[in-house]
Amino acid sequence: MKKDCPFCQSGKNPDYKSFDELKDFISDQGKIQKQLRTGLCSKHQRKLAQAIKRARFLGLVPFTARV
Repeated sequence: MKKDCPFCQSGKNPDYKSFDELKDFISDQGKIQKQLRTGLCSKHQRKLAQAIKRARFLGLVPFTARV
């Protein structure tokens, strides 16, 4: 089942500064969710992964889930 990419529909790109939006695409364990689960296109999935990695480096999003 193919979902429509929410970033294509809104015309925005994933941004590391909007960490509340990024948390929707991170699992409970802190992993980046796969493209089939998120419903993103390839272009935005790559940009999302880069944005999450930048947010992790800056400390906006944790690397792992709290135990």
